[in-house]
Amino acid sequence: MHPVMLLPAGADTQALRKALWHYRIGHRITDEADGQLLWVADPRQHEELRTLVSRWERGEPLILEATRPKRPPAAHSLAATLRQVPVTALMIGVSLLVFALSGIFGDLLIVALTIVPVGISGGQLVYGSLADTVMGGQVWRLLSPAFLHFGWVHLIFNLMWVWYFGRQIELRQGSKTMLLLLLVAGIGANLAQYVTGTVLFGGMSGVVYALLGHVWLMSRRAPNSGFFVPQMLVVFMLGWMVFTMTDIASTVGFGNVANEAHLGGLLVGLATGWYYSSKRSKA
Repeated sequence: MHPVMLLPAGADTQALRKALWHYRIGHRITDEADGQLLWVADPRQHEELRTLVSRWERGEPLILEATRPKRPPAAHSLAATLRQVPVTALMIGVSLLVFALSGIFGDLLIVALTIVPVGISGGQLVYGSLADTVMGGQVWRLLSPAFLHFGWVHLIFNLMWVWYFGRQIELRQGSKTMLLLLLVAGIGANLAQYVTGTVLFGGMSGVVYALLGHVWLMSRRAPNSGFFVPQMLVVFMLGWMVFTMTDIASTVGFGNVANEAHLGGLLVGLATGWYYSSKRSKA
């Protein structure tokens, strides 16, 4: 986000906001000590935004019927968006596919995607070592648990945050960076959970916390990068992570949560956010 101008404190900006969104000008307005600060997401729309503000200040109509843009069909718009963020779309698509197939193949699919092969012998859970698994060529298991989800709520919430944070990263830093984040965060989060002695775990939550940490640090250390995450969302997600680490979470029915994966992913995201924001500040 880029600061543009200060609007009067207490001014009703509803009509201005509506017009800015109508003309697809990404923005936000924050309350400051001396007024309301108007920000723009894309600096290339700076002049267009200023023109609208001037008309708003003069009380002129902001949305002209003659210039009302034609909205593309929803299907076309969605397809265009997905083409812009192929890695994010792939993460969501694979997660949905795995979830659907797990309803058909059940445990056969799950044991094919756990971090190490698992089975039942004599009524006991048995599993191989990670070193033997990787040396045996089953390298995909380092990442595949990220695509396992064990319920609709688990799946939907994870994919919602993947879409929110993943789009920002891929649109601003490219698909290669997004793919690198997926691999490093996914593998890092899975390994963090594995070293605790747990082998039956899954979910994109570790990657989600990595994306959160990355976007948050980019928005703080490189404010002109265009990244944005509401501070209350950061507080909520960090608070949720801490809450699930307590005994209260299991008492109220949240069961086993891959806390180490969440923490491991967050640390990865903070590291990448620090690295890329440092590169931008030196540029």
